[in-house]
Amino acid sequence: MKEIVIGDNEAGKKLHKLLERVLCKAPKSFIYKMLRKKNITLNGRKASGDEILKVSDTVKIFLSDETFLKMSVGEDMNQKKEVTSKKKISTPDIDFKSRIIYEDADIIIANKPKGVLSQQAVADDISMNELLVEYMKASGQIDDSQLVTFRPSFVNRLDRNTSGLMLAGKSYKGLRELSSIISDRSVSKYYLTVVSGNPKDKAKLHAYLKKDEKTNKVKVSRNNDGTFDEIITQYECIKRKGNVALLKVKLVTGKTHQIRAHLSFEGMPVIGDVKYGNKDVNEYYKKNYNIKSQMLHSYEIIFPDCELETVSGKSFKTKIPDEFKKITG
Repeated sequence: MKEIVIGDNEAGKKLHKLLERVLCKAPKSFIYKMLRKKNITLNGRKASGDEILKVSDTVKIFLSDETFLKMSVGEDMNQKKEVTSKKKISTPDIDFKSRIIYEDADIIIANKPKGVLSQQAVADDISMNELLVEYMKASGQIDDSQLVTFRPSFVNRLDRNTSGLMLAGKSYKGLRELSSIISDRSVSKYYLTVVSGNPKDKAKLHAYLKKDEKTNKVKVSRNNDGTFDEIITQYECIKRKGNVALLKVKLVTGKTHQIRAHLSFEGMPVIGDVKYGNKDVNEYYKKNYNIKSQMLHSYEIIFPDCELETVSGKSFKTKIPDEFKKITG
């Protein structure tokens, strides 16, 4: 028998949501069957699964250790085993604590370095999420037993070779509020990028974008045949040097590879971008400046008025990457 005492990070959730997380490998039908048979109880009573959990509630799961283990970490009973050709991506040693820009009881703002995944591609990858959990465990903020029902995580994603600010929820409140402002786009996100070309001093670009899942690339078009999503990308030119420019970009919409693909479509490819950039330009900067990936950095985040009182209405910035300064002066 397993017993779970509800704390702040579980309170407010429905019981079935908690059970789906704890028994993550079990079909929903199995969970509801166990509820009907009183093999899972709430405060010693039969439950439907729709109950809203409160602090100090007690959930008891009457399963054998073998069955519990299988349902929580064993083979997924809902799905066939995933066959994937993805390889484990190695991650350099990262001092996560030194990457923290801001931290309070509910959230962390961290500066992701290039070469690190936002989240796992395959089971053994070390991503920002794993680094976050290990940091919180090492600092005594969470332990393995708490991770059964709640897992801190980052709510926004950056491509592996894009650096900069990421937002993580340390508590249920933090995750909920961050997810909300990301979803409704009330948080303002600004990026720095170095492009080849001659951009205007400032512009607001409109186009349409469609993702090809097979190639993990996107296509940008002036027209929409009904299969594209509208994209809006706003920028201002911060600095120019010859045929390169440092841009500060605001994502009005937020689609996959939007900045890289949209700027390339408009004749301003991001230097170092192997997917959407200019091959000859990339080769020049690789040879002369050791630039091996896209020069794109999540630079500034401005919070709206929100329930996270400590950051409501505030802005957070990182430093301009040294390689950006090396090229643009």
